[in-house]
Amino acid sequence: MNPTKPVIHVVSHTHWDREWYMPYEAHHVKLIETMDTLLETFERDSEFRSFYLDGQTIVLEDYLQVYPERRELLERLVQEGKLSAGPWYILQDEFLTSSEANIRNLQIGHRDAAGFGPVSKLGYFPDSFGNMGQAAQILQQAGIDTAVFGRGVKATGFNNQVDDSASLESPYSELYWESPDGSRVLGILFANWYNNGMEIPVDREEAKRYWDHRIAMAQKYASTPHLLLMNGCDHQPVQTDLSEALRVARELYPDYEFVHSNFEDYVASVQASLPDRLSVTRGELRGQRTDGWFTLANTASARVYIKQLNAHNQTLLEKVAEPLAAVASLLGKPYPHALLNYAWKTLMQNHPHDSICGCSVDEVYHEMKTRFAKSTEVARSLSEESAKFIAAQADTSAFAAYGESAEPFIVLNTSGYEGKNVVTVEVEWSKRYFNQSEDPIAVAREVADRTHASGYLVNDKGERIDHTLIDLGIRFGYDLPKDKFRAPYYARALRLTFETDQLPAIGFRAYAWVPERNDQTTQDTAAVLAAVTGNVSLVTGDWTMENDKIRITIVGDGSFELFDKLNGEAYAGLGVYENVGDIGNEYIFMQPHGDQAITTKGLPAAIRLIEDTPYRAAFEITHVVAIPDGADSRLAGEVATMVPFMKRQAGRSDRMVPLTIKTTISLDRSGRGVRIRTDIDNQSKDHRLRALVPAGVKSAVHYADSIFEVAERQTVPAPEWQNPSNCQHMQAFVDVHNEQRGLVVAGKGLNEYEVLQDAAGTIALTLLRSVGELGDWGVFPTPDAQCLGRQYAEWMIIPHGGDRRFSAYREAYRFQVPNTVAAAGIHEGAVDSRASFLDWEGERLAFSSLKVGEASDDWMMRWYNLSDSPTELTLPTPPTGSFYNSDVMEQRGNTIEASTTAIGGYSISTFGCQLQASDN
Repeated sequence: MNPTKPVIHVVSHTHWDREWYMPYEAHHVKLIETMDTLLETFERDSEFRSFYLDGQTIVLEDYLQVYPERRELLERLVQEGKLSAGPWYILQDEFLTSSEANIRNLQIGHRDAAGFGPVSKLGYFPDSFGNMGQAAQILQQAGIDTAVFGRGVKATGFNNQVDDSASLESPYSELYWESPDGSRVLGILFANWYNNGMEIPVDREEAKRYWDHRIAMAQKYASTPHLLLMNGCDHQPVQTDLSEALRVARELYPDYEFVHSNFEDYVASVQASLPDRLSVTRGELRGQRTDGWFTLANTASARVYIKQLNAHNQTLLEKVAEPLAAVASLLGKPYPHALLNYAWKTLMQNHPHDSICGCSVDEVYHEMKTRFAKSTEVARSLSEESAKFIAAQADTSAFAAYGESAEPFIVLNTSGYEGKNVVTVEVEWSKRYFNQSEDPIAVAREVADRTHASGYLVNDKGERIDHTLIDLGIRFGYDLPKDKFRAPYYARALRLTFETDQLPAIGFRAYAWVPERNDQTTQDTAAVLAAVTGNVSLVTGDWTMENDKIRITIVGDGSFELFDKLNGEAYAGLGVYENVGDIGNEYIFMQPHGDQAITTKGLPAAIRLIEDTPYRAAFEITHVVAIPDGADSRLAGEVATMVPFMKRQAGRSDRMVPLTIKTTISLDRSGRGVRIRTDIDNQSKDHRLRALVPAGVKSAVHYADSIFEVAERQTVPAPEWQNPSNCQHMQAFVDVHNEQRGLVVAGKGLNEYEVLQDAAGTIALTLLRSVGELGDWGVFPTPDAQCLGRQYAEWMIIPHGGDRRFSAYREAYRFQVPNTVAAAGIHEGAVDSRASFLDWEGERLAFSSLKVGEASDDWMMRWYNLSDSPTELTLPTPPTGSFYNSDVMEQRGNTIEASTTAIGGYSISTFGCQLQASDN
């Protein structure tokens, strides 16, 4: 390249949304056509140097589904630098996929890309609906020093000076992007979007007009003589005459050098030519310095049911299946790398932004639900197999004292945080196996005659445990032995609910159901058998329940008051529901002009006590609210004629329908917060439902769980913000507090909230948003996105003193993770009946993952520091081997000599441990 004149780097690419305005297979057909044309162009035109495959290896995988015989050709093109591979498996939405899912995406993308050739070391975020604040730290740990992105920073042009402070504005398209820990990468903003070089004309007159504009716009923002022209767009076909178009450009503009380039060469050229000073932007890029209309944050509430399926699937993989498999591997069971990889890849096929964001046509979500079901079933099966293996190693011989009919089981905790939980367990006892020659009716009758539903529950110390019991009757089951044919059986099944003892962060405790006939106990299989040994109730008033930490009092309109006994703070008006119209689309919420919110405040509710045991109390609150059945008739015409959402005049219909909301609010004996399940019978369209939680705190900032951080965010948006709504993303929770008091609101698969600019610091948690169109560039009706019928939401409110917020965060994280139960049998074992496999301590630390490294077969453990202050992590002494520092790519670092290691402020810290499996 000639350094004396500007160089125009034309990078050919296509941004490939696997599914969006068409279902996956329809886009797949177009991908095959695009790739076929690309390969033909490489063969025909030696000047067509390279093509960027959108930073995601799944494009190669999708092509090879149809042409597996062309793998060697693709490998050769990658090795020659003509095709890119990686760094990601898919282009995910960063805020709607978990921290660990973002890491698995990078790990699997790198591994798959390496199978083709060199891995593209570029942090590629072309169309993310906002960018995570810890991206620079993650990329640096993966050996990536440059990121390119399309959103989040406002490029201002040369008339502005570089500011010394961290800012969300930059005069240049080049800037430095820092994570909260100080990790830094070069950031390159697509200031003119990733299509600023698409469809370059060959005709000289057209080319002159084209290049005059494109060159001027590129130079407006570039800090170096190297100008980036992105030759492609969404599903853009290959420009087969590009070489001729560049020849024309060279003739028209001899003072510029035109290069059919690639990102590797372009980035290297930019890095070598950077000015002495660039702007620095720090943390999340969410479009904070815009008018607020096109941040696309409301995709967090489009099709909430999809987010809930995703949260369940992710949690089951990263917080249950992986840690259970890691523990089982320690005890001698091979780690199921291949099956976990399959489950992760199947899940991540739902993680592209147009998929997980809920902003595609209905057919996309029919297929997504199937993928979730497949990945979830694999995760569940692996979890059950690992738990069964662990249970077989547990020493349950002490339960032999209760007789051979005792049924031991273990309750495992894999959340990474110790604590007590109320769990529901199904126990089968007196199994009677049978073969095909036997009469199943007679076998079932035999089991019924010899069994009953009375007895008691004990822990491993022999202490009787408060519980409730439901007799499920005689039911069919089967075992699948490893060494012989399937074995069907009948057994008596019981459902037990109880509060566990303190469970270790990663570990279990053993319990046993001890049958004991009681002639006064009914044998009716439908009967609920209260087998409670204690007599202390949490219900202390008609509509009041309390434990030693909090008191909940429900008032007549179904809202409730919370008194935090630990901090002496009271909160009122919690749990009011708010309903408004929505004439926007899957991307953007738009409340009709003049629309007034309908709330349950002051509306009488039906309230009844539904559970009263020593370990839990629960009330059911029912509201029936009259709301419009949808938007008025104007909306259909405005959608059909593509009237921009901000110019729509539609309002809400005059026809009213009932919105039935049934709320179950429960308090556990050891609970630090109140758990809430909201069941919704939605018969209306074009509206939004939120729960309102006033924190009683007026604060300029609040805190939201995000990717490897709890991000501090401004409650009042920037001056240029015009959108009346300021909804934002969260992962597990949002927190509003001051030094004395605060509330954490946690949700399962509820990713949208807003902190209202009122005196009460009200957190508005979106439970449901119903819309009928995709939006964006065409007319794409999405009737399924109205989410009609029965919907639900699970959430939790945790009070805290502002200085003790980190312990509340741990409760919110623990809320996400279910316990696992496995039948154990009576036997001796190498593992104690109370076993902990990962004892750790560390203030202000969040536990992220425990798995086994694919390359090393070592335990890999990850934590991250939630604060800006350094802290220390204390790890247990491993049975064999040693701990060592690692990174997000699970590479081995230096050995850790001491049991306590320092973790810097906001650091994402990964550790490996060589462990020798047990011989048992």
